[in-house]
Amino acid sequence: MNFGPVQSLLRPACAIIARVIEGLLIYGASGYSGQLIAAAARAAGVRPIMCGRNAGKLRPLARELDLPMRVARLAPDELDAALFGVATVLNAAGPFADTAPHLIEACLRAGCHYLDISGEVEALELAAARGARARRRGVMLMPGVGFDVVPSDCLAVHVAQRALRPRHLRIGIAGLSLLSRGSALTLVDQMSKPAAVVRRGELRAIAPGSLHWNFDFGAGPRPSFAVRWGDLVSARFSTALPDITTYFEATPAVRTHHALLRAFGWAIPQTGWQQWLRAGTAWLPPGPSALERARHAATIVAEVEDASGAFVRARLRTPEAYTTTVHSALAISRRVLAGDWQAGFETPARVYGADFVLQLPGVSREDF
Repeated sequence: MNFGPVQSLLRPACAIIARVIEGLLIYGASGYSGQLIAAAARAAGVRPIMCGRNAGKLRPLARELDLPMRVARLAPDELDAALFGVATVLNAAGPFADTAPHLIEACLRAGCHYLDISGEVEALELAAARGARARRRGVMLMPGVGFDVVPSDCLAVHVAQRALRPRHLRIGIAGLSLLSRGSALTLVDQMSKPAAVVRRGELRAIAPGSLHWNFDFGAGPRPSFAVRWGDLVSARFSTALPDITTYFEATPAVRTHHALLRAFGWAIPQTGWQQWLRAGTAWLPPGPSALERARHAATIVAEVEDASGAFVRARLRTPEAYTTTVHSALAISRRVLAGDWQAGFETPARVYGADFVLQLPGVSREDF
């Protein structure tokens, strides 16, 4: 029997189906980071589906970029419909403690990969706890594909691999001076949470500003404060080290923030100030301009202390954090779409290696 005519008729339909199944959906595409990633994807020849909760915000952006759009609130039936035929979801909608639980569950139901640009400890722990289900489902859960935590995750693995009998990992971050509206909202939500460290493989709370360390970000030792940062989760999986501490350079703004948390952090949830501050973020500008982003950069230092007290250190320089987020999130999304992924909960450096970050524009590394 001659199937040629039938194959000719089916070929266009099969091509359409293949394009849909291979698709990337950006949730939170009308937000600051979501817009930047969608525009960069479009410029790189990727046609993501723009998705979010507000059709009025999505429609003009989708029209401007000539991209498809879907509207879905964080309800199971709406997310299931939005994820139909999607291969990979990139969640750019924070706070991720609010959005990640719903989207991860939707991805597990749909059988599609989940990525996000979160640096929130709780969101990463949530994904890690669902790693076994993701492995059985044959999908990857990889939160933290932006500045949080790709550069620090890759640098942590780099120094850990160079150390003999590594024991304690310390990561210091400098240069986070720009803030989007969404990041400000996440910061407000984190105000009632203590700082944290990993000791003997367990996450432990500490008082804000109670733990200091000096890092050389390139101009001599600078004091830094221990903070609650995504590497407290991701680095446990990437390096398997039992003790991990993450720090921010103690700039005047960071010092003030820690002083306020020490004095009033306990009262914020009870007094209603957190809700007031959340509402106030709506009056902030969406995010820094392209010129502001171009004028800033970030530096990360990772050091591993081994059992003898010796140190292995490296320094990573990157473009400003939002710019780095766009580059890394798009690079990982494209690799996942190309079939380069591993089922289960994963971290960037575990799947793509310590040198992955060096493939991103404007990134350099030095050992010292």
